[in-house]
Amino acid sequence: MRTMIFFGVLCPMLLLLILSFTDITEARAADSESIARGKYLVNQAGCNDCHSPGYAFSDGNTPEDSWLTGDAIGWRGPWGTTYSSNLRMIVTKLTQEQWLAHAKSLKTRPPMPWYNLNKMKDEDLRAIYQFIVYLGPAGDPAPAYVPPDQEPKTPYILFPSPPTQK
Repeated sequence: MRTMIFFGVLCPMLLLLILSFTDITEARAADSESIARGKYLVNQAGCNDCHSPGYAFSDGNTPEDSWLTGDAIGWRGPWGTTYSSNLRMIVTKLTQEQWLAHAKSLKTRPPMPWYNLNKMKDEDLRAIYQFIVYLGPAGDPAPAYVPPDQEPKTPYILFPSPPTQK
């Protein structure tokens, strides 16, 4: 009778428990790989150059805990003055599917290369999402956009006007 209970009830439960731990381990490994890929993409796509304070000026030696928190240095040109948004505050409020839709439809002012983000593969955007969620929310919102006819109150990088078309 005990053998029957073991093989009929306990053995399948034990097998199910072992398989669930295997699934959790595989999921964690997949998450870890996706997070590492997202970190790589954030670096290679240049996201940190603008969205991480001091990153470009420190030769990329900005601590990871301040990555993607936006910057108060403005980017001024004929369009006005724009600021690099705090991606950690924005992305962590979105589901992965909302992030994909946002990244595929985003259109912003210069110098953000939104057209490159729009063309990224879903798997890459998912990895970036996983990395940003892994980092968690941090920092403050970026300063508000300043129209071209107003002087920004923050430091800014001045872009020249584009050459005139002949």
